[in-house]
Amino acid sequence: MNKSNLWSLRLGFSGKQAATIEQLGIENFLKKSMSATFPKELPEFLKDEPKTIADLREARQKIKVADSEEQKKFLKKQIRNSVELKKWWINRIRTEELPLREKMVCFWHNHFVSTTQKVKSNFWVYQHNALLRENAFGNFKELTKSIIKTNAMVRYLDNIDNKKDKINENLSRELLELFTLGIGNYTENDIKEGARALAGLGLGENQATYRRFAEDNSNKTYFGKTGNWKADDLVDIIFEQKSIPYLITRKLLKWFIYDNPSEELVVYYGDFFRKENFEIQPLLIKIFTEEYAKNNAGSKIKDPLVYLVQLTDELHASDIRDAMIVFFLVQQGMDLLNQPNVKGWDGGNSWLTSQIYLQRNNVSDLLCSGRNINRKMFNKIAEEGEQPEMALETIKVKVDFNKKGNNKAIIAELSNRLLFQVDESMQKDMENLLKYDFDAEKDNAQNAVLRLFNYITKTPEYQLI
Repeated sequence: MNKSNLWSLRLGFSGKQAATIEQLGIENFLKKSMSATFPKELPEFLKDEPKTIADLREARQKIKVADSEEQKKFLKKQIRNSVELKKWWINRIRTEELPLREKMVCFWHNHFVSTTQKVKSNFWVYQHNALLRENAFGNFKELTKSIIKTNAMVRYLDNIDNKKDKINENLSRELLELFTLGIGNYTENDIKEGARALAGLGLGENQATYRRFAEDNSNKTYFGKTGNWKADDLVDIIFEQKSIPYLITRKLLKWFIYDNPSEELVVYYGDFFRKENFEIQPLLIKIFTEEYAKNNAGSKIKDPLVYLVQLTDELHASDIRDAMIVFFLVQQGMDLLNQPNVKGWDGGNSWLTSQIYLQRNNVSDLLCSGRNINRKMFNKIAEEGEQPEMALETIKVKVDFNKKGNNKAIIAELSNRLLFQVDESMQKDMENLLKYDFDAEKDNAQNAVLRLFNYITKTPEYQLI
């Protein structure tokens, strides 16, 4: 695979940025991507959603006194807006000229998990998502402080139930186990003392705030330090620990490049991260520029989002609606804003089970033959929260190729763009599909190349980057 195509997939969701990487070079591409502006306005569909505690109380009161029909309407609206939020994010992912920031938002979203299903406030989940976008390339320590004080996180990890006389350890535990240090680098006592420090941190107007009658103002001993610690203090103490850089560098390497990164690389980049005072941007530039120089293609299985966005871009399938991608991701186990648990998606081999592989092949067959799932299906999903029978419609698709090339030249062109390696057996299969007498200028040439492309998308090698 052409290196620019490979890294366009790794740093985005398709091969669309390959030419820009080729033109600018990897380091300038990274700097341009990281400095690119992005819209910050509230999506229209969220403007009448409850946003403050007072709004939520008013909405709950209205539901309480409403008849069953009105209650159903409210529930349908909540479901519809949660689908709209996913579609809004997918649209950003698909349309951004430089999508590295959105790729990082996906990474942080799977690190600091918070779901619409449990939070039950589309606006708070949007706030959480917007905070990740704003700080995608910022300081890990400061982002951690901000995230644990979002309304979405204190509700998702049950800290609204954490009070000085009735401790809930969920947020304290995940702050250590999943967000910062990883298992084995703290004690159960640190979790208990951290929970006491977080007691009373509950829902607020713009972010979580301490409630005076529920917080614990006695001294706590956390990693050997004693004081009346609060949320920010906990994070400051955590970031003094020796093992702090390595969980996040391992996860970054797994998200972007290697399903199984070596411990040597994890420690190497982690030590650099500590020296940079946990600034994400210089860490990413170092990782990507140094790994770009290596031959590491085929070291990571594509996640479902990369798989489908690449597929639709290669097919120029502009008629593919964001709602279809929402549906596909749910089927593939990558439901945006609704991970199965606080650990997030496992990635790696979990993206290539026999069922997922079959679904990918079926979708490729569907799209390469110029068919699409009908919009009425998605309207019904959004309104009723159900999954009705599939309906199909015709769409226009095409694959780019050199109209002056012969069969071997076009096979090589698509292979360089799409596959990290081609063995002798695959080459023969592709030459049987696009035979020696192929004429790129004939009317049926596009259909022949579409059949070749469809074959490529079903190979194990296409699933890897």
